Amino acid sequence: MLVLAPIGRDAVTVADVLQRSGIRAEVCPTITALVERLDDGAGAAFIAEEGLFAEDTERLVQWVAKQAPWSDFPFVLLTSRQDQPQVRDWRQKMMQQLGNVSLLERPVQPITLVSLVQAALRARRRQREVRTLLDEQTHAANKLESLIDERTVQLQQTNAQLRAEIDERAKVEETLRHAQKMDALGKLTGGVAHDFNNLLMVITAGLDVLDRAADPLKRERIVAGMKQAAQRGASLTRQLLSFSRNHASKPEVVDVRGLVTQMSDLLHRSLRGDIEVKLDIAPGIWPVFVDPGELEIALLNLCVNARDAMEQGGTITISAANEGEERASVRGSVRLSVADCGTGMPPEIQAKVFDPFFTTKEVGKGSGLGLAQVYGFARQSGGSVEIASTLGAGSTVTLHLPRAGSASSEGKAAPATVPAAGPGRSGSILLVEDDQDVAAMLLGLLETLGFEVTHATSGVSALGALADGRSVDLVLSDIMMPGGMNGIGLAKEIRAKRPDVPVLLSSGYSDAFRDDAEALGITILAKPYRIQELEAAIEKALSRKADA
Repeated sequence: MLVLAPIGRDAVTVADVLQRSGIRAEVCPTITALVERLDDGAGAAFIAEEGLFAEDTERLVQWVAKQAPWSDFPFVLLTSRQDQPQVRDWRQKMMQQLGNVSLLERPVQPITLVSLVQAALRARRRQREVRTLLDEQTHAANKLESLIDERTVQLQQTNAQLRAEIDERAKVEETLRHAQKMDALGKLTGGVAHDFNNLLMVITAGLDVLDRAADPLKRERIVAGMKQAAQRGASLTRQLLSFSRNHASKPEVVDVRGLVTQMSDLLHRSLRGDIEVKLDIAPGIWPVFVDPGELEIALLNLCVNARDAMEQGGTITISAANEGEERASVRGSVRLSVADCGTGMPPEIQAKVFDPFFTTKEVGKGSGLGLAQVYGFARQSGGSVEIASTLGAGSTVTLHLPRAGSASSEGKAAPATVPAAGPGRSGSILLVEDDQDVAAMLLGLLETLGFEVTHATSGVSALGALADGRSVDLVLSDIMMPGGMNGIGLAKEIRAKRPDVPVLLSSGYSDAFRDDAEALGITILAKPYRIQELEAAIEKALSRKADA
């Protein structure tokens, strides 16, 4: 702590009080000496304003103006008893020129002096921490750029070597492998990108029309179409993650008969008029323990594939039967099959049907993820899937799903009711989200639900918002964030410092952190989510707090 108080014993007294409190203080006899010591690691400066009267403060003002962007050097200004207009004007001018100034009026109590100086030093330490983080970020960026340059050179050399080997050896096997890679790329870009671009077209066109539509009914139809497009995009993402087993399923007890019966309307809308759907569900069918949403998607994918295999129309038969003995010691499984009377497929095609992006359809008419999703769903549920097909006689795909614990069930567990979104509640939520567009939409959703929202863009800023003891009912944080602290780390810090504040995490790719979140007892809300899902998750977290 630099001390400038050249009149009387103020400097000696202040330095003595600070040093007895464990704060190292250095007395500067003149303003010139003070400026020379500012660059030597000083944390803050204590200045008696009479030491600046009639002095040349230009060097000090220039030093303040030339600070680095991270720096805002703190000054503690001890004011005199003079209160003439000229003194007040001079004092106001000095505050503007020095920037980060805290005023301390005479007479000064030692505890007040020490408290104010400690606050200034803490602020300076935080600034230096920010500088360190910025330096580390710059270093990491430079290192990454250097690695990219090195890898680019290596890739260029490797590519040149591969091209030379291909030209030299000219083997059919290498040409075929290259063709397979290009085919996979074509399926990916022509299928997934095509589907996503169509969905984005619905949303962007809908937004343009929405700006010009005045009819409430027309606006409602446009919004409904955009919501449906967003849901289709989320469904396609679930298909991708399901095959890679990166999508966290939510299994529950499901009544197969009830689920298949309820899907009848959806199947009739998805299939052509020349397709008949026949149900053959055995009596006393056991309940299964699977994710009901994923099971519906799997059945829909199988029926759509069956439809495409019957260009002249026909019958799709959905059958289900129990497998294994009905004893408590034998869990058993349920066999769920979808059969068609279409063209069938040869053995070489059957061997590839569950591969991701493999499809016999034209580019743009299928992403090749339908049967891949079925395969991923079955494996993820603890079951299996198999296909039987005869060329010209149709195909049958059979799912073997694990039986739930009880053999008697005529209906699946009733899902928890989700109250309609809307105002009528109160509370404060700290929203931690680095993406400004996402944050803006979430602010709207949370305010619609009746909450008062404070926004922070990183874990560090969120902890700063909580450090002053402000009233916060819930922290809603994204998991992937910049700044060195992700949502899991933030949750751990909040548990340690503010255990009374519940935390709700959200992410578009949550499985990598699911074990850590479960260990903390924290729910992860998977993006994208609807306002009803957000409301239900918030109420669940708040109810846990109330129970505690």
